[in-house]
Amino acid sequence: MNILIDIGHPAHVHLLKNVAAELKKKGHGVFFSVRDIPVAKRLMEMYGMMPYLDLGGKKDSLLGKAKTVLHQDRLLFHFVRKNKIDIGLSSGIALSHVSRLTSMKSFNFDDDDDEAEKLVVKYCHPMTDVVFTPDCISRKTEHALHYAGTHELAYLHPNRFIPDESVLERAGLKKDERFFIMRFVAFKGHHDVGQNGLSVEQKRRLIELLKPNGRVIITSERQIEPEFEEYRLPVPPEEIHSLMAYASMFLGDSQTMTSEAGLLGVPSLKCNTFAGQLSVPNEMEDKYGLCYAYLPDDFEKMYEHVKSLLENPNVKAEWAEKRKRFMADKIDVTAFFTWFIENYPESKRIMKENPDYQYRFR
Repeated sequence: MNILIDIGHPAHVHLLKNVAAELKKKGHGVFFSVRDIPVAKRLMEMYGMMPYLDLGGKKDSLLGKAKTVLHQDRLLFHFVRKNKIDIGLSSGIALSHVSRLTSMKSFNFDDDDDEAEKLVVKYCHPMTDVVFTPDCISRKTEHALHYAGTHELAYLHPNRFIPDESVLERAGLKKDERFFIMRFVAFKGHHDVGQNGLSVEQKRRLIELLKPNGRVIITSERQIEPEFEEYRLPVPPEEIHSLMAYASMFLGDSQTMTSEAGLLGVPSLKCNTFAGQLSVPNEMEDKYGLCYAYLPDDFEKMYEHVKSLLENPNVKAEWAEKRKRFMADKIDVTAFFTWFIENYPESKRIMKENPDYQYRFR
């Protein structure tokens, strides 16, 4: 079987890198496409997701995004036809369009709620064959396939990830040294219009609160403000998960990285206008207490919460127990995805008749 994996964001590399490796191991032809995103390309090259079709750059405006999608549709259409692709895997829109014009089946990986991504609901879900959806999310589309997991579990499940302790030395840290990771994002996605996160003053206040308690490390999707340059991430982006696993706390305005930190057993707090709106982080907060979200107007509450966590000597042990409970309820997402793709369409019938079949993948 020939399978195309389409990458539109660095997070998609992590989501599908293990699936790609498993499918290759099983003898399938695995092809790749990617936007002109340097970090994504670097990660793909590191994980052997090559060669790839370069689909060009992305635009910030909605009109620019629409024109870009049409251009990418054309490139992908010819690539799919030429390479006789059977199944396309993506977290974006383009492959669903191409699947309507070719014999390729399109599988979409979507962990956002319908209300937060109306363009995807309108222009992607109706045209894709399967929408892989965490089971805490309700979907309107009949193509939704619910599973007990999250995107982050595809690469951070204990079966898939063991942190590399040597990253501490490369980051200039000593074993058991207290440090904090902060992540700031750009809010340029199609679903980010009108959204925002921490202000410069709020970042400054959090840094000043953390500094007496340990080292502060910042990773940013956009250019770091000059006054925060001294805190820049001291290791390559591909090592962030190993570094984060040893952090004392995570703070920022990133959706994905807040969830990642929580799954690694790290106390995680974010501040953005998505707070309380999305089912996956809401489940992690309300059911498991792994991470917490605050609106920018509620920054003072977040600030006080950070203070209380800094004063709690048992906080890491408490998060380890929360993580254990979370993992007991979830599956090895990569193993499940790989089985489903390899055995489609029979796998779709099995899951429709017996959704609990997925719990064989632990």
